[in-house]
This record gives sequence, structure tokens and C-alpha cells, in this order.
Amino acid sequence: MLTLEQIDSIDKEFEDHLAKVNTAQSLETLRVHFLGKKGKVTFLLKELGALPPGERAEFGRRIHELKNHAESQIQAYASKLKPAGAKNSDMDLTLPGLRPPAGHLHPITQTIRKILSIFSKMGFQAVDGREIETEFYNFTALNIPLDHPSRDAFDTFYTRHGNLLRSQTSTVQIRIMERHKPPLKIIAPGKVYRPDTVDASHSFMFHQIEGLQVDEKSTFSDLKGTLAFFLRELFGSSTKVRFRPHFFPFTEPSVEVDMSCFMCHGKGCPVCARSGWIEVLGAGSVHPNVLEAAGISGKKYQGFAFGLGVERMTMLRYGIHDIRLFFENDLRFLRQF
Repeated sequence: MLTLEQIDSIDKEFEDHLAKVNTAQSLETLRVHFLGKKGKVTFLLKELGALPPGERAEFGRRIHELKNHAESQIQAYASKLKPAGAKNSDMDLTLPGLRPPAGHLHPITQTIRKILSIFSKMGFQAVDGREIETEFYNFTALNIPLDHPSRDAFDTFYTRHGNLLRSQTSTVQIRIMERHKPPLKIIAPGKVYRPDTVDASHSFMFHQIEGLQVDEKSTFSDLKGTLAFFLRELFGSSTKVRFRPHFFPFTEPSVEVDMSCFMCHGKGCPVCARSGWIEVLGAGSVHPNVLEAAGISGKKYQGFAFGLGVERMTMLRYGIHDIRLFFENDLRFLRQF
């Protein structure tokens, strides 16, 4: 038979157990023990039905007082044990936190920053420009008139209003020369677009970096020294450099620049097609027509320019054989860098 002494005993037992609670887990154990479906207070409530009707009111009042007291005490203790904003009240704040997943720079971006840092040592200033250009800046000002045969390879994506996506970052050089007079030493990174079929070594969109130096006395020898220093900084001090005659409309004379193969050190291997050399960029002395188109006297000033594909440099740096990997966003590939 249920007695008032039994209720008082459970009340005292609850207080004794509560005094020993120091973690959220022990508080939950206490709650289940007294207020759970099979808890002691719940058992008292179930026993009310067996009492005579005249005694149920008094016993019911005492049991509900005990239940309400236990619930309020447990709630008060829970707020003390659970720090604000914490999901687990028994969290040990002295333990190291769980670092959230963090990304890192894309290998293309890493290479761009590395190249810019090298040229900044030689006094070149990084500049940016628009990707949607006019035919004048993309072709005419670069000594590529409408009927020039080399234009076919660079004719790119046009907008409805007659503008186009630039095919080289040389457009930035023209705009800079229009606003600033020599001496100039600039380096222009950015995306360019060409009507190339996508395969392991080509893409209709890729990244390019072009450099320009214009003053009254820069020579082709300065160009050679600049590019030799750059390639040795990027690929190692033992890198050899050679220059082969070539044609570009915006430079005269023009050259293709090769470096010694970093895999076989010039002996010949599959990477360099058994030649011992790897073609890496194009360069030359700035054509006087380009200077004149930008409002600079081609008789008073001279200089040199060069351009390189960032994807190609990145592929050489890391031994990557397919340009498409850069744009597929496969984390298994990107996490390697």
C-alpha cells in the first residue's frame, strides 16, 4: 500500500542523487531513474488508482509536487551543465576542436601566383583587363588587320553587338599603353578564348600571362635575360633556354622559347618527344605598329613582349598529361595540389 513516508523517502533519494550530478550524462540517468516510463515517480502515479477515493487527493497532490520539483531541478541543472551554444552539455572544452574541411588554391591559381611573384622581383607590375573586347583591341591594335591570315586561328566568340571574347591578354597591354606612357613593365594574367577543339592538350578557354616592357633602351638581350631568369626560377637553376626564330604579328623579330627538358636534362625522353627541349612560350621585340596604335612613338620607344599558357606551365610543373583535368572539378585530382 502506498504511504506518505514512501513519497518522502523517494523525495530524499532524489535530492541525494541530484547532489552527486556533475555531467549531462549523469543528469540524464537521474531523470530516467525517477521520471522515466519505469521511474520511481511514475510508479507512484500509477499506484494512485489502488488507493481509497478519500486518500487519492492528498497523495496525488504530494506526488505531483514531487514530480514538478524533480522536473524543475533537472531543468535548472541542465542549463548549468550545458554551455551556451553547445550541442553536447558534457563537452570537454579543453579538447582540441574538430577542424572543418578547408579547401585550397586551384593548381592554376597557384601557378599564376608563383609566376607573378617571380616577375615582381624584376619590377613587373600585375595588371588586369576585360575579357569582352572589341576587334580593335583584340586584332587591329595588335597589327592583325581584318585580312591577315593569322587571324583565322584566333577568331573567337562574338557577341550580338559585335564584341568578342579576347583571344589573348595582349589586349591589356594596348589599354595600359593608351593610359600610361613609358617606361612600362607590366604582366597581365587572365582567361582567354579560342575556337579550339577540346582534347588532352587544347581547350576553348584557358589562362594566359603576357608581359610587356617598353622604354627608350630595352633590347632583345634584355628579353633573353628576363625569360632565362624566369624559367630558372620556376623550373630550377640548371634549366637551359634557347630561342628559335618565329612569326607573331605583334612582335618583330619574334621567337619561340624552349627550355631544356627537366625530366631527361636534355638527353631525350617521351616528355620532350626525344628532342631534349620543351617549347614553353612565345616572345619578341614589340612591333612599332603596336606602339603607334596605342599612341606611343615607335621611333622613340622600343621594348619586348612575351606570352605563355598557364595550363601548360602547370602541366609541366606537376607532370599532368591532360588539360581537361583542370576543369572537371574532380576533388580526387585537385586534392593532390
